[in-house]
Amino acid sequence: MTQAQRRLFLIQELRKEQPQFSDLKIPKQEAQQKDLLRSLFNIRPPQPVSRRFLQVQDAYLQEETRQKGITALGELTPVEDGIYLWQGDITTLECDAIVNAANRQMLGCFVPCHGCIDNAIHTYAGVQLRLACARLMEQQGREEETGKAKITPAFNLPCRWVIHTVGPIVYGRLTRREEGLLADCYRSCLELAVETGCKSIAFCCISTGEFHFPNQRAAEIALQTVHSFQKETGSKLQVVFNVFRDQDKEIYQRLFGGKEG
Repeated sequence: MTQAQRRLFLIQELRKEQPQFSDLKIPKQEAQQKDLLRSLFNIRPPQPVSRRFLQVQDAYLQEETRQKGITALGELTPVEDGIYLWQGDITTLECDAIVNAANRQMLGCFVPCHGCIDNAIHTYAGVQLRLACARLMEQQGREEETGKAKITPAFNLPCRWVIHTVGPIVYGRLTRREEGLLADCYRSCLELAVETGCKSIAFCCISTGEFHFPNQRAAEIALQTVHSFQKETGSKLQVVFNVFRDQDKEIYQRLFGGKEG
């Protein structure tokens, strides 16, 4: 099957699952078809799926990621010993684990084509990721606590694992409690990565953006926590600070003394 054929197959199968979308017209333009497919992925509940669907979906998502371009950790230049700064799409990074800024339900973002990292990671990992998260939440029997972390396979992403952490939401003036919870997020992810046997981990900018944590202070806490973890444990875990926006890249560059990586 071509990518176009796979895309149409997946759209048709997802429409069949939810009768309210059975009459939904499929646009002719490729970009609009991609948006429609992503939207249907995003709103799909964690429910069983056929082997045929997964075969087609996996082939489709892996090819989409290949076309976007995969960046291997070995291609990056460290800004410090074992620490990297990289601006790019975290869903295209080939390393052991990437960190997802999740919400307390831990099921991914259900808003069609939303711009958050949770949406992107779940979209390109495939429907298996939401199913895996749902199983973890069912076993736990309650929503995830802020500052904690869970790990799942990465499925169709080029990394091996996704570590999901729930960062603090800042509603007004930043408090010490919120700063402590953000530090807990980074430490929980680092500990879980080491426990799992990971050699590398890539952090997104946890709690910034939708959760309104000030970007400068978030970066300071992230770097301080990683440095403290390395010093306390002697860990050789390679850490990537992944940024998407220029603003965050500039903040980290200043913290690294102007080094770009």
